[in-house]
Amino acid sequence: FTWRMQAHDHSASPAPSGGADVSVRVGWSDDAPAIAEIQVSAWRATYAEVLPGELLDQLDAGEIAEVWAQSLTQSTDARNRVLVGLERNTVRGFCVTGPCPDPDADPIRVGEISDLTVDPEHLGNGHGSRLMQAAVDTLVADHFEIANVWVNSEADALRKFLESAGWAPDGAHRTLELISGDAQVKQVRLHTTIAG
Repeated sequence: FTWRMQAHDHSASPAPSGGADVSVRVGWSDDAPAIAEIQVSAWRATYAEVLPGELLDQLDAGEIAEVWAQSLTQSTDARNRVLVGLERNTVRGFCVTGPCPDPDADPIRVGEISDLTVDPEHLGNGHGSRLMQAAVDTLVADHFEIANVWVNSEADALRKFLESAGWAPDGAHRTLELISGDAQVKQVRLHTTIAG
């Protein structure tokens, strides 16, 4: 299924013929190259102060696209889904939903939104909000009752956005090792009730 909306520009200049056609849909294997390009761009923007520049420069979108293509065609659980945010036919962001793998979470009741990523050049255009809403709708459709999301502890804007939408920290935290342990990122977990 596809979530489709019309985005209108309310600035002084008139919106072109009804605004930009934006939507969210389930990802296809053909989306893998675009997803990989966005992931590489986002990593370079997000981790520029954390990871050595040469490591970020070595990120290979082609190799990453192969991994995405495989995951888009060979899911181990029907509830694992990749959603893509579109502007017309161009992928502007993506997210992943599925059962929460955390050891303290019931994978029947608790779902997770992971890899909520928007092309850094298109932040602030509503793609993140649309992806988040579609992800929650998808988790509800898959009969999850609670949704979790991990957020980098320094991602103040994302955390503020989530908290304004009803998410709250649940006290869990973790440290992720990035690219073979070359850097570590601290994260906090937020959750929200989505059933009922």
